[in-house]
Amino acid sequence: MRIPPRSECMHMLADMEMPPHIKAHSMLVCRVALLLTDGLLSAGVALNRPLVKASALLHDITKPRSFTTGENHSKTGGEYLAGLGYPEVGDIIRQHVILDAYFKRDAPCEAEIVNYADKRVLHDQVVSLEERMVYILHRYAKTEEHRRWLQEVWDQTLRLETRLFSYLAYEPDQVYERIDGNPPNDPDE
Repeated sequence: MRIPPRSECMHMLADMEMPPHIKAHSMLVCRVALLLTDGLLSAGVALNRPLVKASALLHDITKPRSFTTGENHSKTGGEYLAGLGYPEVGDIIRQHVILDAYFKRDAPCEAEIVNYADKRVLHDQVVSLEERMVYILHRYAKTEEHRRWLQEVWDQTLRLETRLFSYLAYEPDQVYERIDGNPPNDPDE
């Protein structure tokens, strides 16, 4: 499996002319994802930390152009990374908005971590799932059908949160304090 190192991820973001606010969002999503990953690894869950890191950093790689094109940035981001020779990273990016399947393994997987971490970061702040959901419904629920679909996704995300934190020694509302001022234990961060 090929996984781009952090330096290459940062070059990719620069090549895509990533706006500072989306880059800041991606960096914080990565910090949350790595916090969760490190806790899950300590609890004995088998995870590929470099895969989580690269996928979290690059999860919005095609989002800037989607504002103009209207494309589905999770789909095109996944295709972009797969086309560069990183299919596993691309697969996680493709699922960062909605997972193909929830709870497909007994223990949490990398795609679930990146998906959840993205839902805990609103712009450049760690927030509760409830606060993020209010924002998403206000911004994206254009029809009643779409609102119902978003609510179904959110119900699954609440279940995912319970699943993830059943392995961890802290609660969801403690993520912010564990992130604030404490970068993940990562030599190239």
